[in-house]
Amino acid sequence: MIFQYYPDSDMMYIKFSDKTSTESEEVAPGIVLDFDEQNQIVGIEIEDASKFIDLSKLEIRALPISDLIITEKIPIAV
Repeated sequence: MIFQYYPDSDMMYIKFSDKTSTESEEVAPGIVLDFDEQNQIVGIEIEDASKFIDLSKLEIRALPISDLIITEKIPIAV
């Protein structure tokens, strides 16, 4: 799973799969689900993300994470 934020457009994308999106559906104002050809969710787009999400922190609870990959240098408070 990949969380990606695009500050220029204030859009957050949560990618669940590397499969190609073949269909999208806006399920709430500014919330778009992307589906693959088997109608499985491959991602969620959140427009105007900073209005809905506190982007200053990310909290992870009880996930069986074996690898945590950070692709940009960010300060991490422990």
